[in-house]
Amino acid sequence: MAESKPQTRRLGYARLSTYGQTLDAQLKQLRRAGCTKIYREKANGARPDRRKLLKLLNALAPGDVVTVTRIDRLARSTFDLFGIVKRIVDAKAEFRSLAEPWADTGTRTGRLMIAVLRGLADVERDLIRTRTAEGRSRAKARGQHMGRPSKLTETQKAEARQRRAEGATLNELARSYDVSKSTISRLAA
Repeated sequence: MAESKPQTRRLGYARLSTYGQTLDAQLKQLRRAGCTKIYREKANGARPDRRKLLKLLNALAPGDVVTVTRIDRLARSTFDLFGIVKRIVDAKAEFRSLAEPWADTGTRTGRLMIAVLRGLADVERDLIRTRTAEGRSRAKARGQHMGRPSKLTETQKAEARQRRAEGATLNELARSYDVSKSTISRLAA
């Protein structure tokens, strides 16, 4: 018995980041490209919680083709783009950008470009990690406190240490300063 080929669905994704604009031009291009279902969204591309994009990604089936008018409608960074396209490819679907034909995962060139994107995304992630670590080091060298501000002032900390040395329990101290027992126990460390 011959194995049946999955039915190809052409799904479009249109996004605007600025309110006051319309999706009309994108919708017209996507319909012209054969998209029968178009997920529409007005959201900033940097937001990870774009509901319509997540709905599209969760609805993918093998053989589907996801189309956008331009790559920047889908992602704001190489890292983000690679992650989204990887989800599409992992679902055994294809990705196409009308403005960037090199990004068609249905072609050898497109698959090569996605492999290059993976490398660029790794480099981008490493650069971000390095910059963050360098910034943290510079801040510490300037004497800036890293992390959440303490709930207790230096005076309260000294007072709590003294009271603890005099026999006050962690529970008593925590209640009197309106903090958790772990905050008080860390003072002795």
